[in-house]
Amino acid sequence: MKLLRYGPPGAEKPGILDAEGRIRDLSGVIDDIGPATLDDASLDRLRAIDPTTLPLVEGNPRIGPCVGNVSKFLCIGLNYADHAAESNLPVPPEPVMFMKAPSAICGPNDTVIIPKNSTKPDWEVELGIVIGKKAQYVEEADALDYVAGYCVVNDVSERAFQIERSGQWVKGKSADTFGPIGPWMVTRDEVPDPQKLKLWLEIDGKRFQDGTTETMVYGVRHLVHYCSQFMTLLPGDIISTGTPPGVGMGQKPQVWLKPGNTMRLGVEGLGEQVQKVEAYSGK
Repeated sequence: MKLLRYGPPGAEKPGILDAEGRIRDLSGVIDDIGPATLDDASLDRLRAIDPTTLPLVEGNPRIGPCVGNVSKFLCIGLNYADHAAESNLPVPPEPVMFMKAPSAICGPNDTVIIPKNSTKPDWEVELGIVIGKKAQYVEEADALDYVAGYCVVNDVSERAFQIERSGQWVKGKSADTFGPIGPWMVTRDEVPDPQKLKLWLEIDGKRFQDGTTETMVYGVRHLVHYCSQFMTLLPGDIISTGTPPGVGMGQKPQVWLKPGNTMRLGVEGLGEQVQKVEAYSGK
Protein backbone atom coordinates (compact mmCIF):
# COMPACT_ATOMS: atom_id res chain seq x y z
CA MET A 1 0.00 0.00 0.00
CA LYS A 2 0.92 3.63 -0.50
CA LEU A 3 -0.43 5.62 2.43
CA LEU A 4 -0.40 9.40 2.56
CA ARG A 5 -1.78 12.48 4.26
CA TYR A 6 -3.35 15.32 2.32
CA GLY A 7 -4.76 18.75 3.04
CA PRO A 8 -3.63 21.99 4.70
CA PRO A 9 -0.74 21.97 7.20
CA GLY A 10 -1.99 20.80 10.57
CA ALA A 11 -5.28 19.56 9.14
CA GLU A 12 -4.15 16.65 6.98
CA LYS A 13 -6.46 13.73 6.32
CA PRO A 14 -5.38 10.11 5.80
CA GLY A 15 -5.46 8.69 2.29
CA ILE A 16 -4.40 5.75 0.17
CA LEU A 17 -3.45 5.55 -3.50
CA ASP A 18 -5.61 3.34 -5.66
CA ALA A 19 -4.33 1.23 -8.56
CA GLU A 20 -4.59 4.21 -10.89
CA GLY A 21 -2.58 6.50 -8.60
CA ARG A 22 -5.61 8.46 -7.39
CA ILE A 23 -6.05 9.50 -3.77
CA ARG A 24 -8.83 7.77 -1.85
CA ASP A 25 -10.00 9.20 1.47
CA LEU A 26 -9.39 7.02 4.54
CA SER A 27 -10.79 9.45 7.11
CA GLY A 28 -13.95 7.37 7.48
CA VAL A 29 -11.79 4.42 8.49
CA ILE A 30 -8.91 5.88 10.53
CA ASP A 31 -8.14 9.27 12.04
CA ASP A 32 -4.59 9.60 10.69
CA ILE A 33 -1.51 7.84 9.34
CA GLY A 34 0.50 7.84 12.54
CA PRO A 35 1.61 5.90 15.62
CA ALA A 36 -1.78 4.27 16.24
CA THR A 37 -2.19 2.92 12.71
CA LEU A 38 1.24 1.58 11.72
CA ASP A 39 1.38 -1.84 13.43
CA ASP A 40 0.93 -4.97 11.32
CA ALA A 41 -2.66 -5.60 12.45
CA SER A 42 -3.75 -2.06 11.59
CA LEU A 43 -2.04 -2.20 8.20
CA ASP A 44 -3.63 -5.59 7.48
CA ARG A 45 -7.08 -4.08 8.15
CA LEU A 46 -6.35 -1.30 5.67
CA ARG A 47 -4.98 -3.80 3.18
CA ALA A 48 -8.27 -5.68 3.26
CA ILE A 49 -10.19 -2.62 2.04
CA ASP A 50 -10.91 -2.25 -1.68
CA PRO A 51 -9.71 1.31 -2.37
CA THR A 52 -12.38 1.76 -5.03
CA THR A 53 -15.02 1.64 -2.27
CA LEU A 54 -13.47 4.73 -0.63
CA PRO A 55 -14.35 8.33 -1.58
CA LEU A 56 -12.22 9.71 -4.41
CA VAL A 57 -10.35 12.89 -3.53
CA GLU A 58 -10.93 15.40 -6.30
CA GLY A 59 -8.48 18.00 -7.56
CA ASN A 60 -4.86 18.35 -6.57
CA PRO A 61 -4.70 18.81 -2.81
CA ARG A 62 -1.47 19.57 -0.98
CA ILE A 63 0.33 16.37 0.02
CA GLY A 64 1.44 16.54 3.65
CA PRO A 65 4.11 14.60 5.53
CA CYS A 66 3.33 10.93 5.04
CA VAL A 67 3.38 10.23 8.81
CA GLY A 68 1.92 12.41 11.54
CA ASN A 69 2.88 12.84 15.20
CA VAL A 70 6.47 11.69 14.72
CA SER A 71 8.22 11.49 18.11
CA LYS A 72 11.78 10.99 16.84
CA PHE A 73 13.49 11.84 13.56
CA LEU A 74 16.77 9.90 13.62
CA CYS A 75 19.40 10.26 10.94
CA ILE A 76 22.49 8.30 9.98
CA GLY A 77 25.55 10.20 8.81
CA LEU A 78 28.28 9.14 6.38
CA ASN A 79 26.50 5.89 5.55
CA TYR A 80 27.73 5.73 1.94
CA ALA A 81 31.48 5.23 1.60
CA ASP A 82 31.70 7.48 -1.46
CA HIS A 83 29.83 10.27 0.36
CA ALA A 84 32.25 9.99 3.29
CA ALA A 85 35.11 10.33 0.80
CA GLU A 86 33.66 13.48 -0.79
CA SER A 87 33.28 14.88 2.74
CA ASN A 88 36.96 14.10 3.45
CA LEU A 89 35.92 11.93 6.38
CA PRO A 90 36.64 8.26 7.17
CA VAL A 91 33.96 5.58 6.95
CA PRO A 92 32.71 5.35 10.54
CA PRO A 93 33.37 2.10 12.45
CA GLU A 94 29.78 2.27 13.74
CA PRO A 95 26.76 4.17 12.41
CA VAL A 96 26.88 7.91 13.12
CA MET A 97 23.56 8.87 14.70
CA PHE A 98 22.10 12.34 14.99
CA MET A 99 18.66 13.91 15.26
CA LYS A 100 16.56 16.30 13.27
CA ALA A 101 13.94 18.16 15.29
CA PRO A 102 10.47 16.79 14.44
CA SER A 103 9.43 20.43 13.87
CA ALA A 104 11.60 20.31 10.72
CA ILE A 105 9.13 17.89 9.10
CA CYS A 106 7.10 19.20 6.19
CA GLY A 107 5.30 17.93 3.13
CA PRO A 108 7.22 16.54 0.15
CA ASN A 109 6.42 19.50 -2.09
CA ASP A 110 6.31 22.27 0.50
CA THR A 111 8.62 25.25 0.06
CA VAL A 112 12.02 24.85 1.74
CA ILE A 113 13.02 27.98 3.63
CA ILE A 114 16.70 28.92 3.94
CA PRO A 115 17.03 29.99 7.59
CA LYS A 116 18.20 33.32 8.91
CA ASN A 117 22.02 33.74 8.85
CA SER A 118 22.45 30.69 6.61
CA THR A 119 25.47 30.65 4.29
CA LYS A 120 25.79 26.99 3.21
CA PRO A 121 22.40 25.33 2.71
CA ASP A 122 22.64 21.88 1.13
CA TRP A 123 20.58 18.88 0.02
CA GLU A 124 20.59 15.12 0.72
CA VAL A 125 18.24 12.56 -0.82
CA GLU A 126 17.74 9.61 1.54
CA LEU A 127 15.73 6.45 2.11
CA GLY A 128 13.52 6.84 5.18
CA ILE A 129 12.46 3.96 7.44
CA VAL A 130 9.13 4.30 9.25
CA ILE A 131 8.92 2.28 12.47
CA GLY A 132 5.68 0.33 12.93
CA LYS A 133 5.88 -0.97 16.49
CA LYS A 134 7.84 -0.42 19.68
CA ALA A 135 11.44 -1.55 19.14
CA GLN A 136 13.88 -2.04 22.00
CA TYR A 137 17.07 -4.12 21.80
CA VAL A 138 15.96 -5.61 18.49
CA GLU A 139 17.96 -8.48 17.00
CA GLU A 140 19.24 -7.72 13.50
CA ALA A 141 17.59 -10.85 12.08
CA ASP A 142 14.19 -9.59 13.28
CA ALA A 143 14.67 -5.91 12.46
CA LEU A 144 12.42 -5.70 9.40
CA ASP A 145 9.48 -6.96 11.49
CA TYR A 146 9.55 -3.55 13.19
CA VAL A 147 9.35 -1.59 9.92
CA ALA A 148 5.97 -0.31 8.78
CA GLY A 149 7.29 1.04 5.50
CA TYR A 150 9.61 3.39 3.68
CA CYS A 151 9.54 6.92 2.32
CA VAL A 152 11.63 9.54 0.55
CA VAL A 153 13.46 12.00 2.81
CA ASN A 154 15.31 15.17 1.86
CA ASP A 155 17.75 15.72 4.72
CA VAL A 156 18.15 19.43 4.03
CA SER A 157 21.23 20.73 5.86
CA GLU A 158 22.96 23.97 6.74
CA ARG A 159 26.66 23.05 6.64
CA ALA A 160 27.99 26.15 8.40
CA PHE A 161 25.59 25.54 11.30
CA GLN A 162 26.38 21.80 11.22
CA ILE A 163 30.17 21.88 11.00
CA GLU A 164 31.48 25.35 11.80
CA ARG A 165 29.35 26.38 14.77
CA SER A 166 30.71 23.83 17.32
CA GLY A 167 28.69 21.14 19.07
CA GLN A 168 26.45 18.61 17.40
CA TRP A 169 25.08 18.28 13.88
CA VAL A 170 21.48 18.78 15.00
CA LYS A 171 21.91 22.58 14.71
CA GLY A 172 22.47 22.31 10.98
CA LYS A 173 19.66 19.84 10.41
CA SER A 174 16.63 21.13 12.26
CA ALA A 175 15.44 24.39 10.71
CA ASP A 176 11.77 24.56 9.80
CA THR A 177 11.11 22.78 6.45
CA PHE A 178 14.45 20.90 6.60
CA GLY A 179 12.65 17.53 6.74
CA PRO A 180 10.39 16.88 3.75
CA ILE A 181 9.01 13.32 3.99
CA GLY A 182 6.81 11.49 1.52
CA PRO A 183 4.89 11.80 -0.78
CA TRP A 184 3.68 8.53 0.72
CA MET A 185 4.74 5.72 2.97
CA VAL A 186 5.10 2.51 1.00
CA THR A 187 4.44 -0.51 3.22
CA ARG A 188 7.32 -2.93 3.59
CA ASP A 189 5.58 -5.73 1.65
CA GLU A 190 5.99 -3.60 -1.50
CA VAL A 191 9.75 -3.20 -0.93
CA PRO A 192 11.17 -6.72 -1.01
CA ASP A 193 14.77 -5.53 -0.72
CA PRO A 194 15.44 -2.03 0.64
CA GLN A 195 19.11 -2.48 -0.32
CA LYS A 196 18.33 -2.44 -4.04
CA LEU A 197 16.73 0.98 -4.54
CA LYS A 198 17.98 3.76 -6.78
CA LEU A 199 17.86 7.30 -5.42
CA TRP A 200 18.58 10.61 -7.10
CA LEU A 201 18.34 14.38 -6.75
CA GLU A 202 18.36 17.29 -9.20
CA ILE A 203 18.74 21.03 -8.71
CA ASP A 204 17.08 23.09 -11.45
CA GLY A 205 17.13 20.02 -13.72
CA LYS A 206 20.82 19.18 -13.19
CA ARG A 207 21.44 15.73 -11.72
CA PHE A 208 23.72 15.96 -8.68
CA GLN A 209 22.98 12.71 -6.85
CA ASP A 210 22.53 9.36 -8.58
CA GLY A 211 23.06 6.44 -6.24
CA THR A 212 21.74 3.15 -4.95
CA THR A 213 21.07 1.81 -1.47
CA GLU A 214 23.27 -1.16 -2.43
CA THR A 215 26.29 0.96 -1.48
CA MET A 216 25.15 1.73 2.07
CA VAL A 217 27.81 0.93 4.65
CA TYR A 218 25.15 -0.15 7.16
CA GLY A 219 21.90 -1.52 5.78
CA VAL A 220 18.33 -1.13 6.95
CA ARG A 221 18.30 -4.25 9.15
CA HIS A 222 21.45 -3.18 10.96
CA LEU A 223 20.28 0.40 11.43
CA VAL A 224 16.98 -0.58 13.07
CA HIS A 225 18.87 -3.03 15.30
CA TYR A 226 21.59 -0.51 16.10
CA CYS A 227 19.37 2.45 16.90
CA SER A 228 17.22 0.29 19.19
CA GLN A 229 20.25 -0.42 21.38
CA PHE A 230 20.39 3.22 22.48
CA MET A 231 16.75 4.27 22.67
CA THR A 232 13.31 2.77 22.34
CA LEU A 233 11.95 3.33 18.86
CA LEU A 234 8.24 4.10 18.79
CA PRO A 235 5.62 3.70 16.06
CA GLY A 236 5.91 6.57 13.61
CA ASP A 237 9.58 7.25 14.34
CA ILE A 238 11.65 7.85 11.23
CA ILE A 239 15.22 6.76 10.54
CA SER A 240 16.80 8.57 7.60
CA THR A 241 19.52 6.26 6.36
CA GLY A 242 22.17 8.53 4.84
CA THR A 243 22.86 10.00 1.43
CA PRO A 244 24.92 8.97 -1.61
CA PRO A 245 27.56 11.31 -3.04
CA GLY A 246 26.69 14.47 -4.92
CA VAL A 247 25.77 16.88 -2.14
CA GLY A 248 26.63 20.55 -2.58
CA MET A 249 29.40 20.39 0.00
CA GLY A 250 31.19 17.76 -2.09
CA GLN A 251 31.22 19.74 -5.35
CA LYS A 252 34.39 21.38 -6.62
CA PRO A 253 33.78 24.26 -6.23
CA GLN A 254 31.09 23.81 -3.60
CA VAL A 255 27.50 24.59 -4.56
CA TRP A 256 24.88 25.83 -2.12
CA LEU A 257 21.12 26.18 -2.39
CA LYS A 258 19.87 29.62 -3.39
CA PRO A 259 16.44 31.25 -3.33
CA GLY A 260 14.68 30.36 -6.56
CA ASN A 261 16.23 26.88 -6.87
CA THR A 262 13.99 23.87 -7.43
CA MET A 263 14.94 20.54 -5.85
CA ARG A 264 13.53 17.38 -7.40
CA LEU A 265 14.35 14.02 -5.87
CA GLY A 266 13.12 10.47 -5.54
CA VAL A 267 13.70 6.92 -4.43
CA GLU A 268 12.80 4.01 -6.70
CA GLY A 269 9.24 2.85 -6.01
CA LEU A 270 8.68 5.43 -3.28
CA GLY A 271 7.70 8.49 -5.31
CA GLU A 272 9.19 11.92 -5.92
CA GLN A 273 9.44 15.25 -4.14
CA VAL A 274 9.70 18.76 -5.64
CA GLN A 275 10.57 21.76 -3.49
CA LYS A 276 11.03 25.41 -4.31
CA VAL A 277 13.67 27.18 -2.23
CA GLU A 278 12.98 30.56 -0.64
CA ALA A 279 14.86 32.81 1.79
CA TYR A 280 13.59 33.34 5.32
CA SER A 281 11.40 36.42 5.36
CA GLY A 282 10.53 36.64 9.05
CA LYS A 283 6.97 35.51 8.47
